[in-house]
This record gives sequence, structure tokens and C-alpha cells, in this order.
Amino acid sequence: MRFGIVLFTSDRGISPAAAARAAEDNGFSSFYVPEHTHIPVKREAAHPQTGDATLPDDRYMRTLDPWVSLAMAAAVTERIELATAVALPVEHDPITLAKTIASLDHLSGGRVTLGAGFGWNTDELADHGIPGNKRRTALREYLEAMRALWREDEASYDGKFVQFGPSWAWPKPVDRTVPVLIGAAGTERTCAWIAAHADGWITTPGETDISGRLATLKKAWADAGREGVPRVVALDFKPDADRLAAWAADGVTDVLYGLPDKPEPEVRAYLERLAGKLRDMNSITREVS
Repeated sequence: MRFGIVLFTSDRGISPAAAARAAEDNGFSSFYVPEHTHIPVKREAAHPQTGDATLPDDRYMRTLDPWVSLAMAAAVTERIELATAVALPVEHDPITLAKTIASLDHLSGGRVTLGAGFGWNTDELADHGIPGNKRRTALREYLEAMRALWREDEASYDGKFVQFGPSWAWPKPVDRTVPVLIGAAGTERTCAWIAAHADGWITTPGETDISGRLATLKKAWADAGREGVPRVVALDFKPDADRLAAWAADGVTDVLYGLPDKPEPEVRAYLERLAGKLRDMNSITREVS
């Protein structure tokens, strides 16, 4: 089991570069950031945690661009994984997004993972021309198109939301692909979608009793004829030895902890305490790395 950090970025507090460097210094294996291009003031979509238009955190309105944030982080780190939890690919042009991700992966030495979401905020998606009832179809097409650009020397794609003729696009990612994780509630439908189109699952906040959902995901994975096991990234709030042991036994591969929105000295102190707690649990969770 690996341990990582997720920073809910904003235009205040610690910068992504400083946070990633501090996480790497303390032995964490991954660094994740989220994405929202904007938040429509008036919207029909309720936030999944509050159940209405109220936002649980004002950083939803202040989120930094994830790929700029990760590029800054890449420049000051050497080994930590650079990932999103979650990005919203369908809010971009897929050709230019594929170029951005491939460039970051190339320049960072193959350290990029794309954590993608379907998008709870359907009003936000609508401003980007994506109907809420077609968001899964759109994401599938975006991923297929970007993978074509990453893998093929001469790529093309013809879908409802993405179309382009034979094209050249370099650089390629180091492995000619980028791992894709889906951040969404672990329903049977989501598990089937992951098994068909992605490499693993990121849990949503509050999903802690996930044993049954992991069983559903493993079944969907096997039914889809996938080899190996899916990567499973669980969001946690504070280390608990019993929960980590249960997660490890059920197939969780990574656990993420959030950072406080505070200045760098306070965040570094928090990371040192967190790393120490996790090391003390190494009989269950191995080690922080």
C-alpha cells in the first residue's frame, strides 16, 4: 500500500510546488490536485455532499489549473507521481489536452497519472458544451481520442464529441500511454465503466466502508476480461490502523490524505507528523513510499 497527498489547490496558502516538494521530502509516493474551471453561480446541479447549491469549501471557486500546478511540482521534484483527483477532461479541447498531458509526462520522466471525473456539476459541463446526460459518453470519447494521439504515430478519431483526421502529435508519453483512474461513487455502473475504459478507481469523500464496492469492481474487472487487478486509490482523513489493514486486505493500493490550506511551514509540520504516524503502522501498511 502506497501513501499520497492531495492538495485542494487555491490562490492562497501553500503552492503546489512547495507542497509536492514537502510531500516527496517526507517519503510520500504521489501528489494529487483537483480541477474546476469555474463554478456557475446559478445552477441546477446540487453538490453531492451538501445536497444543494451550497459548496462545502470555497476553494471550489478558487481552484488552480491542475496541469500548470503539476508542471510547477514536476520542476522541483524527482520521483513523486503527479496526478489529478480529479480532472475534468471534457472541459477542454481533447487534442490540446492530450498534448499538455503528454508534454508533462515526457518532461517529468513518465510520472503522470490522469485521475478523471464524469463531473457532478452539470451546469459547469454545459458551459463547455457537454450535456449532463452525455458526460460518460463524452469522457469515453475523450480518453479514446487522447490515447490514440499518445500511442499512434498517425492518429485519427471519429466520434460524436471528438473528430479529427490522420494527424501527427509528439511528444508521446514515456510509455505511449498515461494511466487513467476514475473518481466517482463506487456504484455497479461506475465499476463496469472503469473495467471497460480505465485502469482503476478513486473513491469519493466519505466512502470508507468500501469492501462491497471493491468486490463489485473486481467482478466487473474479471467479467471484462482484464488481466491483473485494478488500482484503487482511497481518500482518507486520518490514519487508522484497523481501517488501513482492512483496506489493504480488500485490495486498496493507495491511500490519499488531504493537506490543510495553510502556509508552507505549517504544512511541512503536518506532513512530518502524518509520515511519522504512517511509519508507526508499518507492520500493517509496510512503509511510506
